[in-house]
Amino acid sequence: MTVSVVLYTSDLRVHDHPPLRAAHEGAWEVVPVFVRDPAVDRAGFAVPNRLAFLADCLADLDRGLKDRGGRLVVREGDTVTEVLDLVRQTGAGEVHMADGVTRFARAREARLRRVLEADGCRLYVHDGVTDVVPAGDLTPHGSDHFAVFTPYYKRWADVPCRMPLAAPGAVRVPSDVRSERMPRRSALADVSPGLAAGGEREGRKRLGSWLSEHVDAYEERHDDLAGDVTSRLSPYLHFGAVSAVEAVHRARKRGGAGAEAFVRQLCWRDFHHQVLAARPEAADADYRPRHDRWRRGADMEADLAAWREGRTGYPVVDAAMRQLAHEGWMHNRGRLIAASFLTKTLYIDWREGAHHFLGLLVDGDVANNQLNWQWVAGTGTDTRPQRVLNPVRQGKRYDPEGSYVRHWVPELAGLDGPAVHEPWRLTALDRAAFDYPDPLVELSDGLARFRRGRGVA
Repeated sequence: MTVSVVLYTSDLRVHDHPPLRAAHEGAWEVVPVFVRDPAVDRAGFAVPNRLAFLADCLADLDRGLKDRGGRLVVREGDTVTEVLDLVRQTGAGEVHMADGVTRFARAREARLRRVLEADGCRLYVHDGVTDVVPAGDLTPHGSDHFAVFTPYYKRWADVPCRMPLAAPGAVRVPSDVRSERMPRRSALADVSPGLAAGGEREGRKRLGSWLSEHVDAYEERHDDLAGDVTSRLSPYLHFGAVSAVEAVHRARKRGGAGAEAFVRQLCWRDFHHQVLAARPEAADADYRPRHDRWRRGADMEADLAAWREGRTGYPVVDAAMRQLAHEGWMHNRGRLIAASFLTKTLYIDWREGAHHFLGLLVDGDVANNQLNWQWVAGTGTDTRPQRVLNPVRQGKRYDPEGSYVRHWVPELAGLDGPAVHEPWRLTALDRAAFDYPDPLVELSDGLARFRRGRGVA
């Protein structure tokens, strides 16, 4: 084989990359290509934070390939059309790519296969590039997927994990292949000011330093809002700048309860991917319908706007929402609290919250975002659909000194300790000194009142 094409999608790295390795070993020259497809924009997934992080990842991938004598080819247009054009231009006999789990990814793969095979070119779709265990590999008796996490985890933990692949020593790219200009973060507007830097080098650096410095505390402190010992690797995993397989191997090599708790979180990622692969409609429809009659109308819209802006009157909820706006990322415990408040306390459709999150989250993965929202809302895989997270109790438990709230809600910085979680308990005179709203609803009657009919369609 003279030339092979490697189509990059959500796997933007050179280390532990099965498609790149297979193409490199099977052909003299390789064309690594990323296609900026307008269909992604039309689907609503191309938002400023993810586009900025993507630009970082592509620039870093290009550097990684150039270090090995190659380069990244960037095209803009319909993915299938652009790949077919490269195949015809270079005479490539094979195209290699990673598998995907979304409806969009699977439709793209099916269309690409038809077009390439009609043109005499073979498409190889590689499993285990974006996940540790490919979606569909594990199934319970009588079903095409696991609907409950714990039995899935038990099976998942027993599956031998493939060994990570080294990056190729050299990548030869045909010199006459046209490429568009690399996108730049600096050209984008409306990017969250605290957005992290993207790219494989940054991701691998973060993985190494976190495993060395923080993983031992992860099991006990992963819910600590102010301490924040989470890995913050989710954006790098979402874009494939860090290999989930390599992360599992390195964590298990480190060992300990913290490392295993981290590996369990990576299993949750695979779990949600296999659910969405089997039930693609769960991206926008209830996985387990509960026949909720979510609120509608002007009152709901006003409450939804206050939630988006971090002005609900519940400090830990507002802190989480403001962190999201500033960083394009939110602590996982904050995500649970904010989602529960919207769906269980304000009784607003989970799709409204999921849409807002996807508009800002740099790690905005359809499977994990939508199915975590459904888990909280009681329409997903959770077997306890009536679970409600009280924001005051959650704040006092996971931010006991109020440091997280005071950082993100500076209006309340003058309140000491856990008192910051209940500013409404201050005297009227003291409350007048703070530019902070009263609670949208009292926790004791909010959900029950909405379900009795206020604002319900």
